[in-house]
Amino acid sequence: MHLIRVVLAEDGVLLRAGLAGLLERFGFEVVAQVGDADALTVAVEQTRPDLVVTDIRMPPGFTDEGLRAAVALREFDPKLAIVALSQYVERSYAAELLDSGDGVRVGYLLKDRIVDVEDFVAMLRRVVAGGTVVDPQVIRQLLVRRRDPLARLSAREREVLALVAEGRSNAAIAARLVVTEAAVGKHVGNILAKLDLPPTEDTNRRVLAVLTYLRATVS
Repeated sequence: MHLIRVVLAEDGVLLRAGLAGLLERFGFEVVAQVGDADALTVAVEQTRPDLVVTDIRMPPGFTDEGLRAAVALREFDPKLAIVALSQYVERSYAAELLDSGDGVRVGYLLKDRIVDVEDFVAMLRRVVAGGTVVDPQVIRQLLVRRRDPLARLSAREREVLALVAEGRSNAAIAARLVVTEAAVGKHVGNILAKLDLPPTEDTNRRVLAVLTYLRATVS
């Protein structure tokens, strides 16, 4: 019988050890245990696991490092099974994770709402088998976000759009965010595409994007 090979990412040492022991007791093979997002990326590259189970808040910022790493891993390998565990819903990157890889082999579960160990293990196996498992509370919050025209934008794209709305050029935005102007141009292109703006003259599209931003953010 093929053991499901797991990389486990959790900054809390005791919780990480507890999860590892739990998974191994139910027949999983924990091939790596890490405590931050960078180590998660390295571990996946080195071990090529069947499944990643990752916390969302990890060093150094304790915001959404684990979730952003999960999104990046899915971009590299859309077939990699990933289950995000969290105490809250990080909506911008959660939507990106759940949209990745055609929405299969992915899960987003809230730690405090996991009440049955066997159900949890069954959900992990379901994700590896090609399923999708999402806590109902996560779905509710994402549906609220979907009504926002800016919901499809990543956190960085929203930041870029806010600076566009201030009238800044791509060069000025690049200087402000300490990135290349080409990177800003790519973000702007993604913003225009995600907002479904018509492919007309770029200056007009920027104006339309700003108007969309203002309608969504100014009461």
